[in-house]
Amino acid sequence: METLITLESFVRSAQASSFSAAARTLGLTPAAVSQNVARLEARLGVRLFQRSTRGLKLTESGERFLREVSGGLDTLQAAIANVSMSAGQPAGTLKVSMAPVFGRGYVVPLLREFLSRYPAVVPDWHLDTRPVDLIAEGFDAAIGGGFELPSGLVARELARAHVVAVASPAYLGRIAPPRKPEDLRELEGLLLRAPQSGRIRSWPLRSRSGEEASGEMRPRMILNDPEALTHCALMGLGIAFVSMPDALPHLKEGTLVRVLPDWYADIGPIALYYAGHRQLPAKTRVFVDFVVEEFKRQGLAKLLSAS
Repeated sequence: METLITLESFVRSAQASSFSAAARTLGLTPAAVSQNVARLEARLGVRLFQRSTRGLKLTESGERFLREVSGGLDTLQAAIANVSMSAGQPAGTLKVSMAPVFGRGYVVPLLREFLSRYPAVVPDWHLDTRPVDLIAEGFDAAIGGGFELPSGLVARELARAHVVAVASPAYLGRIAPPRKPEDLRELEGLLLRAPQSGRIRSWPLRSRSGEEASGEMRPRMILNDPEALTHCALMGLGIAFVSMPDALPHLKEGTLVRVLPDWYADIGPIALYYAGHRQLPAKTRVFVDFVVEEFKRQGLAKLLSAS
């Protein structure tokens, strides 16, 4: 009978094609993960991986074993996580990824109430702008927007991902304010380079009346960090397209003003992503339900809407 950690070491290594990545997910050293896999191979009498300097590749036996064991492992892990529900108390470490500004502004403030309801859950939250691989990296859930739903995951929409053009009052005082999207081409644009693709983001705009237009601007500066872009707009260096979660605190304070306030870009949902299997751990289920409930109760979707 193999131990759970031995099977986990194999499955996570196979999913990530790396002992080091599996070790980060499991909280072990790469050497410990490698030893666990070696013990499993010795017990089964077959080689599960072809090892090379470029990483791990499953053998034919390894691929077959992964298909047979991975579903059962997920079920077993969910059963272990749910066993505390017999006492009415979800428990365990809750690993969640979310963008820094969105997390700090709209999810972290929910922590006090969440922890008072579920004191046995330990949040392990990663505030990062990159999309994560929930399965390979061992995340329970992620919150994000503007990207396609990966295979094997389901999503609960929290709000729409709206992007608006903003500038500081000082900058707008130095120019003739644009009246239509075409006017943006003559003004200093603070542009965003997408960190994942390296491409400069373009924003297809729509108006509240249903018109469509391009949000092209003359490049004055290009950055690959949305938060830095917002700071440059605050400094009066030009016009930037900023997501509503990033822009909202500054719009409330009056340090930023919407340019072309009838226009915005809708790039999809801001959603909670989690594994789609039926045996969802109790800690994940209550977190998802709690966040969705609070967004509805506080009217955050309407607050973050640019339309």
